[in-house]
Amino acid sequence: MEKNKVTIVTHDNKFHRDDIFAVAVLMMILEQDHNVAVIRTRDPEIISRADYVVDVGGVSDPDKNRFDHHQQGGAGVRENDIPYSALGLVWKKFGEIVCGGREIADSLEQSLVQTLDADDNGIYLYEPKIPGVYPYELSDFFRALVPSWKEGFDHVDDSFMEAVSYAKVLLEREIIKHRDKFEARGAVEEAYKNAPDKRLIVLDTYYPSGEFLSKFPEPLFVVFPRNDGVWVLDTIQKDEISFTPRKNLPKTWAGKRDKELEDVTGVPGAIFSHNNLFIAFAKTKEAILKMAEIALHTNE
Repeated sequence: MEKNKVTIVTHDNKFHRDDIFAVAVLMMILEQDHNVAVIRTRDPEIISRADYVVDVGGVSDPDKNRFDHHQQGGAGVRENDIPYSALGLVWKKFGEIVCGGREIADSLEQSLVQTLDADDNGIYLYEPKIPGVYPYELSDFFRALVPSWKEGFDHVDDSFMEAVSYAKVLLEREIIKHRDKFEARGAVEEAYKNAPDKRLIVLDTYYPSGEFLSKFPEPLFVVFPRNDGVWVLDTIQKDEISFTPRKNLPKTWAGKRDKELEDVTGVPGAIFSHNNLFIAFAKTKEAILKMAEIALHTNE
């Protein structure tokens, strides 16, 4: 059966993160059943005939698939004061569909969509700690795909579609990662529930666990096997976005490996402890559990 043709219109010339990702989301949904044509223009007549319009046209009307935020008064602001850009407007209507579930869509709304909406609306979310040094962000990567002044804009539409292709790959990967993360939650919470000492959570399979365990007050460490058979002793952070452990590993372990670490811990099979005392490794489960017990009972 021949697919129906649908058109997505966005603005021409220089492109930005919100129109890149808004078009990517729509294409991920529409390409399954339609032939999708992306047109970059500001021509009102072409805009009026489009099936979907993002980041151009001066209209925000999800029922008519119009997703612009440049009109007077914008297109709404979240409770946390981050305004909607074209991406946020598209995500509000189609996020759950493209993610296959509300929980994944809400998680990505917070971790990805809102950061890009903030960037597009001139809101900087990070305070630089070192003057003149800034984090290289996702937005910087996509800015690098915009042609420079010297390259000119003769092929800017091709550059835009290349950026959309990268955005689609990223969204597909993030959806998979978030889906699998939430699938792991049950196993992690069950391990917490059954732990005889809730300061130490032991997993017999690796699961992404830090985000879930940091929501409980007791866990200090989690133990799990790596895919190569090495066992890991990892610290639980003070909160899900912090890199500060609730309890560090013993200071005497810092940067030591192999025999030197075996000697200082008294644990045969100890492999390595990070210099910053947030993670350590051992050859066996028995060895890593002994290291975990030492870490629990060391007051430093």
